[in-house]
Amino acid sequence: MPGASVPRRVFVYGTLRRGGANDINLLRPAPRHVGMGEVRGVLYHFGWYPGLALGGEEAVTVVGEVYEIAPDLETVLDGIEEIVPGSADSEYIKREIDVDMLGTAVHCLVYEINPERVRGRQPIGHGDWILFHSG
Repeated sequence: MPGASVPRRVFVYGTLRRGGANDINLLRPAPRHVGMGEVRGVLYHFGWYPGLALGGEEAVTVVGEVYEIAPDLETVLDGIEEIVPGSADSEYIKREIDVDMLGTAVHCLVYEINPERVRGRQPIGHGDWILFHSG
């Protein structure tokens, strides 16, 4: 269809994953699950939630879920992730990255932790927040 836009996708790796404290599947408008994905980065522990720093020398494979989302849901996610437009003090920074889904690169939105927030924090040592948090 001419002029059709590519659906917006988001990669979630922490509390927004299925069964997490902020399970994206319970939010409205409802997202559409696309599948599991992976990125390279480091997960940091912030108590009841993680922060992902993309790339880096200590990078591991971080697993998460990919969803198609509506613009209204992106606004809800921005609120959960405490995005403050135009501010360097936001807890998370919205990024557009390619996520690996079974060998296929899928363009996604990801909420990366602000680098200022990880100073003095220890990485969780692997890339699966659900496994870490339930263990």
